[in-house]
Amino acid sequence: MAFFTGEYECKLDAKGRLVLPAKMKASLPESLGHELMLRRGLEPCLELLTMLEVKKDYSRLASLDDTQDEVRNFRRSYFRREAPVELDNAGRLLIPRTMMRHAQLEKEAIVVGIGVKIEIWNPDLYEEFIIKEEKIFNELNKKYLKKGG
Repeated sequence: MAFFTGEYECKLDAKGRLVLPAKMKASLPESLGHELMLRRGLEPCLELLTMLEVKKDYSRLASLDDTQDEVRNFRRSYFRREAPVELDNAGRLLIPRTMMRHAQLEKEAIVVGIGVKIEIWNPDLYEEFIIKEEKIFNELNKKYLKKGG
């Protein structure tokens, strides 16, 4: 299983290609090839996942009852938010224009490892988000990682 950490400043070329940081690329399992899934995040960012992680989500989705309107609507919304991407030989991935608009990406990006996913952010939006989140991080750290159980 791939596990990603760290925060990296990256550039996008004129075609919308981003070079995946070497440390993140090295964390990708060799057996999975170069295909990844790119999703619109719930925040104004993009999420990059290995196909192994995507298949876990797909298994959960397959177990839902598609005779329900809500389930069908959810699936429709879910699948339209993602696109398969491949790393080329230079370690670049092409970000579709619709996804670039969602994340408000232009020439630069912040790439953040968050465990089994990688997030791709507009640097200004990321800074705003982090400032807000840092205010509650200490409390969340105590809640989720407190010592002594």
